[in-house]
Amino acid sequence: MLPVILKCKRENGYFLTPRANGTWLVGTATNKIKRVVYFFSATKSRSSSSSSSFQFQSIIMATIHLSSATSLLFQSELSPSKRRTKRIPKITIVANHAQPIQISSSNGSPSVGNANSSVQVSDHGVGHAGPNSEARRKTKIVCTIGPSTSSRDMIWSLAEAGMNVARLNMSHGDHASHLQTIELVREYNAQFQDKVVAIMLDTKGPEVRSGDVPQPISLKEGQEFYFTTRRGVSTESTVSVNYDDFVNDVEVGDVLLVDGGMMSLAVKSKTKDLVKCEVIDGGELKSRRHLNVRGKSATLPSITDKDWEDIKFGVDNQVDFYAVSFVKDARVVHELKEYLKSHNADIHVIVKIESADSIPNLHSILSASDGAMVARGDLGAELPIEEVPLLQEDIIRRCQSMQKPVIVATNMLESMINHPTPTRAEVSDIAIAVRQGADAIMLSGETAHGKFPLKAVKVMHTVALRNESSVQSGAACPSLSSHKSHMGEMFAFHATTMSNTLNTPIIVFTRTGSMAILLSHYRPYSTIFAFTNETRIKQRLALYHGVVPIYMQFSNDAEETFSRALELLLSKGHVHQEQHVTLVQSGAQPIWREESTHHIQVRKVHE
Repeated sequence: MLPVILKCKRENGYFLTPRANGTWLVGTATNKIKRVVYFFSATKSRSSSSSSSFQFQSIIMATIHLSSATSLLFQSELSPSKRRTKRIPKITIVANHAQPIQISSSNGSPSVGNANSSVQVSDHGVGHAGPNSEARRKTKIVCTIGPSTSSRDMIWSLAEAGMNVARLNMSHGDHASHLQTIELVREYNAQFQDKVVAIMLDTKGPEVRSGDVPQPISLKEGQEFYFTTRRGVSTESTVSVNYDDFVNDVEVGDVLLVDGGMMSLAVKSKTKDLVKCEVIDGGELKSRRHLNVRGKSATLPSITDKDWEDIKFGVDNQVDFYAVSFVKDARVVHELKEYLKSHNADIHVIVKIESADSIPNLHSILSASDGAMVARGDLGAELPIEEVPLLQEDIIRRCQSMQKPVIVATNMLESMINHPTPTRAEVSDIAIAVRQGADAIMLSGETAHGKFPLKAVKVMHTVALRNESSVQSGAACPSLSSHKSHMGEMFAFHATTMSNTLNTPIIVFTRTGSMAILLSHYRPYSTIFAFTNETRIKQRLALYHGVVPIYMQFSNDAEETFSRALELLLSKGHVHQEQHVTLVQSGAQPIWREESTHHIQVRKVHE
């Protein structure tokens, strides 16, 4: 009978002894119990006897299975005792186990040490343990589907190479081609319990674009060039635009950026339907290139008539996410969410931050949304390019504080559209996004029309995986103290703490996805295997950092559900024999009895 010792710097000590009914009695010298160690709170209540009693209100309840026969359940009745200590108080739990585990508190964080226990733990403080050795990428990859990748073989190959989300760019293609992509992705998803690709519909938005040209037009520095609001014009010196108020929106002296700033022209004069420009930076003007005026946004509605048609297409075909272009304020998000609610559509809204007008309203836009995309191409066209890296970091940090997924997009492997290897700067760009804590990184032209789409995905996978190994768990997350009033957040934080300390993967059971998302927010070292009985939730969780969604029907018997989950993970090679795993369950989930509450279990995998 060796003790498990928990130490905490408090004025009073507590002594835990096991009872026959499986609970623990806690003795204390005071009736004013506010918290017990790091994991629990207690409230005072009056029993029928003359003495006071205290019943746990659990912030965390953790069952640590030290062997097949013995477990420690941190769940108790509390009753007063005359035991007192003048030294550093401690809680001693006596258990039938071969070795003690010592948990101490330092600067608000518990640390765990154990020499020769069957539960393998780190001898470092929590938050300082080394990353889990498993080689599974946690940052998700979004791939744009286009002519290079629209076939069944390519979509399946992209998924096997690492694609987590398939992006439908509604600026190109038609509903028939996008529907084919949706059907092929669903065909892939139907084959696997533990693999999934989500579908993101990216609206065209209120874009100003040049018209179609039979062949690229070469623009040279100093050349005069014209844009006209007349439809169908395409000559060596004049091209039409798709926006009737284009002439009214631009002013003499404005700098017009073409194709995300690849070319630039100065506005020299204008007439009723014609804008005369002088080329500053030349290049090849191709069909339907995006036009921006530096420092300005077009006075267009945020959701156009075409967007509404595409949104309805997404509702009819049950896509998982909308990426809404050029969101300038939160009203756009509220309007779209009201539309989705009226159509009983469970689709999450990702806002694309790519307009100068969105920056002053960033907080309200992110608050209204379900996530964000840092669309650096248009953002860099409307704002000075030196501001974009700072905005990227700021948007990622804001999304982390709001527990919302964030995607970093545009030009991540641009050179691989035409070349089989990336530039060193592109590799560094991916690494920075990963280290800043992005949930996902996105490929656009690289997979839509590039020559090496599979290589681009593999490069992104390799770079992300390598750089994740050096990122400290929870380093970019807000302080626990900022969420102390929220039971779910406290629980997710402590579950992450336990997983990091014991170096175990996390298995969570969820119907809504909320607990898996909270766990993802705290960035545990190990993978989060999220079991759900909802197909929509499985697909949605594909976007979240570190989450492997798995579909499984739940049983009313929790033990049976646990066993089937472990068997599935073992059969798929996600865990191995004799490995310990952290099981997370929440009383809010439908598979548990109503009187159940949050708790964690650490179990050893057996056949």
